[in-house]
Amino acid sequence: MKCFVGIDLGSTTTKAVLMDERGEVLGRGITNSRSNYDTATRVAKLEAYISTRLTLIHRALGALPGLLNGNVDTLLGGLERSFRLELFLEQLADLQNICQRQNKRDLRHLGMRQRIEAALDAIFERLRNKLAGLFAPEGSRRSDFFRDLAGSEYMHVAEEVAEDTGINFDILANLYDQSIIEVENHPPSEDIGGKFLRALERVVAQGHSGVSDTATVKSALQGALDVEVEESYVVGTGYGRVQLPFPKEHIRSEILCHGLGAHLMYPGTRTVLDIGGQDTKGIQVDGNGIVVNFQMNDRCAAGCGRYLGYIADEMNLGLHELGPMAMKATKTVRINSTCTVFAGAELRDRLSLGEKREDIMAGLHRAIILRAMSIISRSGGISDEFTFTGGVAKNEAAVKELRKLVQENYGAMTININPESIYTGALGAAEFARRAVES
Repeated sequence: MKCFVGIDLGSTTTKAVLMDERGEVLGRGITNSRSNYDTATRVAKLEAYISTRLTLIHRALGALPGLLNGNVDTLLGGLERSFRLELFLEQLADLQNICQRQNKRDLRHLGMRQRIEAALDAIFERLRNKLAGLFAPEGSRRSDFFRDLAGSEYMHVAEEVAEDTGINFDILANLYDQSIIEVENHPPSEDIGGKFLRALERVVAQGHSGVSDTATVKSALQGALDVEVEESYVVGTGYGRVQLPFPKEHIRSEILCHGLGAHLMYPGTRTVLDIGGQDTKGIQVDGNGIVVNFQMNDRCAAGCGRYLGYIADEMNLGLHELGPMAMKATKTVRINSTCTVFAGAELRDRLSLGEKREDIMAGLHRAIILRAMSIISRSGGISDEFTFTGGVAKNEAAVKELRKLVQENYGAMTININPESIYTGALGAAEFARRAVES
């Protein structure tokens, strides 16, 4: 089966979309962007191939409704959770090995090396037991990034172990900090088929899959895994596109890819707002998704994802917690600057004046969207339909402010926000890849 791949190498996340010859999306993948862009690209592509295998498996299982008693989605959900658990445990073991290696290299604590080694073993044993529940049917994961899942829990468990063993917590925390980037730079092992087959065995053994004929289901799964997925053409885009290991004819600008991607999601789109990690783009497209005008933020990343990340760090919160906090506000505090350099100082000033954190967050989100509205205005304003893309489109507080300001300034508009909007640039790149071969 021929397929076409789009890679969007952003400043904070790298996305990949895999598309078939008909233009249907088969799989999507995302990972944290790294200083090692080759690794980020490889991991995102591998995630897209895993997602593609899940699509093919869903099709194969869908052809067996009688054997599954109508429980295709139940089996597929369990299969994916079990598969993700295996990937997670693989990375957790990798993190443990690297932490232990860092411990052996550290000459400052020679006399404590064995005690630290035992403490690390205790930490990771507890982590395996606690975090496996995130992949249970009733489990809930706020993120699929390994760092997000393991990081905060590691620190919590390390505090407990430090208190139990008398080892300084800072030693254990530093070992994690020295190791996590290396773990993120290791792509998962490519034994995808083996992991899926083991995942199926685990799900069936748990007795919640509704499978009445395991052999037939396993055969269908193997058939989906045996489908050859041929990478016909790859197009790269994004903030770090010049770092992609592609020839120049395989590179397209972010503007073109986001415009075309938004058009593919919503053919009626005429105005696109993309707020990414490093920049904000206001894009005008015609009825074919061709860009006719655009504007971008200049000089700095003020009001973009990086700014929100800095605020999250200042407040010791996860990035995903900012929006829900802002939604609890009872008033909106006026924020004078969206400059990342001054954000910390203004944040601390507001807190010292007694302002509530949630009210400050509401003000920050409004300031970001006001800046975005200015960029859209310079690109030509908003025409119906309007599509909001990028990682910030998942932030409910940002979406709330956007809807309010669009209504105030332009009246009633159709505002499209796709759950997969973070993949818009990669989607446009995949379509450019498909058209390159088609033409």
